[in-house]
Amino acid sequence: MAAEGTPRTVTCVSVHSSDSQQDSGLTTIRTTIPARLDRLPWSRFHWLVVVGLGTVWILDGLEVTIVGAIASRLTEPDSGLGLTTSQVGLAAAIYVAGACTGSLVFGYLTDRFGRKKLFIVTLGLYLLATVLTAFSVAPWMFFLFRFFTGAGIGGEYAAINSAIDELIPARRRGVVDLAINGSYWLGTAFGAVLTVFLLDTAIFPADVGWRIAFGLGAVLGLVILLVRRNVPESPRWMFIHGRNDAAEKEVGAIEHDIESQQGSALEPVPDDRAIEIRQRRSTGFGEIVRVGVTVYPKRSILGLSLFIGQAFLYNAVFFTFSLVLTKLLHVPTDVAPWALVPIAIGNFLGPFLLGRLFDSVGRRFMITLSYIGSGVLLVGTGILFDAGVLDAFWLTACWMVVFFFASAGASAAYLTVSEIFPMETRAMAIAFFYAVGTAAGGIVGPILFGTLIDGGIHAVVLGYYLGAGLMIAAGLVELFLGVDAENKSLEDIAAPLSAGTPARSARE
Repeated sequence: MAAEGTPRTVTCVSVHSSDSQQDSGLTTIRTTIPARLDRLPWSRFHWLVVVGLGTVWILDGLEVTIVGAIASRLTEPDSGLGLTTSQVGLAAAIYVAGACTGSLVFGYLTDRFGRKKLFIVTLGLYLLATVLTAFSVAPWMFFLFRFFTGAGIGGEYAAINSAIDELIPARRRGVVDLAINGSYWLGTAFGAVLTVFLLDTAIFPADVGWRIAFGLGAVLGLVILLVRRNVPESPRWMFIHGRNDAAEKEVGAIEHDIESQQGSALEPVPDDRAIEIRQRRSTGFGEIVRVGVTVYPKRSILGLSLFIGQAFLYNAVFFTFSLVLTKLLHVPTDVAPWALVPIAIGNFLGPFLLGRLFDSVGRRFMITLSYIGSGVLLVGTGILFDAGVLDAFWLTACWMVVFFFASAGASAAYLTVSEIFPMETRAMAIAFFYAVGTAAGGIVGPILFGTLIDGGIHAVVLGYYLGAGLMIAAGLVELFLGVDAENKSLEDIAAPLSAGTPARSARE
């Protein structure tokens, strides 16, 4: 434990302020808070952040899988809804529209009003909309609640990724981010197994099982919400928005708890690691656009490439995998959903096992490898499938290997866009690229790949080649435009706008 009277670095010191800043209560400060957060050893606090914030990805995987699995049940007259096939597709599109809308709206509000307020609000919205979905008795109700469920999940991506990266030490940011984003697939595997039992009419009536599925998602979300209440606001967000005293108090409390746990004082942070910040209330849309277009255009191209590439690769397989197994390889309809379990396992193991390499070997090499590697593997899978070499078992095995690498790359896409843009636009950057990737995957993907099934195996393989080609192209963009962000403070990767003109090393 730290000795009584152990001196601490004074982190937030007012330097000077303009008349307008004084009138608004804002000033210019020097702070070492970012350096103090990055030098912290792993502790119970960081586990709280991971559990309280990161586990929501399991919810997203559970949500998407459940809806896909119950789609056929919802078209049955005795389900209580009796949707048509086209209405099931419409509901999926509405969910995607909600996710895109929510990410943009809540992404902006997250940068404006803080990470904690929004990660409580977005999870609360998800919980309410999911419960209401379970009680839907008419198609319009199902559509409406699906939109708001998507909005809550979309908002989560912006609020959670920004908060996690600002609270996790730089040396572990890659492995933690990838593991958290990869946990989506735990929810997918769990949802796939769960729906097998919930849709069994020998256990649950046709109009009850699918409602319980949504209810269980809400119960898990409520548990996460109770834990999340203890996760603090991002000190990085606080000191930029005029709450430097609160930021100092928060970081001091974290340091005190860690010193108590390890029985010794933390290493002091030298003043030369301080940064100077001009505090601000908010950042407007105009400045957000200007930063992306004029200050970091190459990074914007990088983000778009990574998200669009992974969106098309995933939809090339996932939108058609069940139909490929049942219609083209004649797998029984009650057996085909089980193929999702090994695919989900491969998706989870990729980021979980490879995550440390993104911090040690480096972002640029590992993202390039995972993108190009998964693309090449999918091309090989397509060639073998088109040649009639693969049966259902071996095709599923190939998909599992492809997504082992693809999932690591896709998870790193979220990590990348949360690292390479300034603090004041971080949540909005995540929201924008998530919205673009989700729209491409959830709107363009189904329309394109849904038409390929009717053309047989050869047409489906062409879809694989398209998804693989975009993934390989994104990997090449990463090779030439990638940012070497491993083990670096967020402020060194992209200087805050409030620090004035970004340093030459952080600019393009």
